[in-house]
Amino acid sequence: MADILIATTNAGKLREMLRILDSLPITLKTLADFSRVAVAEETGSSFDENARQKALHYAGATGMVTMAEDSGFEVDALHGEPGIYSARYLGENATYEQRFAHIYQRVRESRSANRTARFVCALAVARGSTVLFETRAAVEGLLADAPAGPNGFGYDPIFWYPAYAKTFGEVSDEEKTAVSHRGQAMRAFRDYLRG
Repeated sequence: MADILIATTNAGKLREMLRILDSLPITLKTLADFSRVAVAEETGSSFDENARQKALHYAGATGMVTMAEDSGFEVDALHGEPGIYSARYLGENATYEQRFAHIYQRVRESRSANRTARFVCALAVARGSTVLFETRAAVEGLLADAPAGPNGFGYDPIFWYPAYAKTFGEVSDEEKTAVSHRGQAMRAFRDYLRG
């Protein structure tokens, strides 16, 4: 597998992925190299189904071995929301500040004392119409008392990681990748590529 398509347009995710795959003797392409390929639909009811759908879609459309992932933030007091809708929670044009405010408002309204939360990442690799590899990873933590930190992206500022006693928005990229859901999944993918 000398050439692999990393099927994401998210710059933050791509940066994390490339850091882990950097040492491998492979050529990586991104969706920016295939601007005419239609965007994959995400109609699955789980992270796993969406990752599989995306990997199969882009593998079929480009002819390349394709790695795709689906990931998101789950808040237990909200029965797992935003979950698979994390990237389009409140609509695709909503800001993360608006999403954070909505999550905190909903948690207050729930009157739940439960602050457990997690990031989940499902990853799939496909060639043509065949799924070659799948993995799933999660990192457990808490909904932070308030957003904190300028680092990371997405929901990182509201995810409190107890072992660091900081949010993912307050730690370095390296610290986050060492324990994160995506870091775990990408290391499993790297091990798969190494055979």
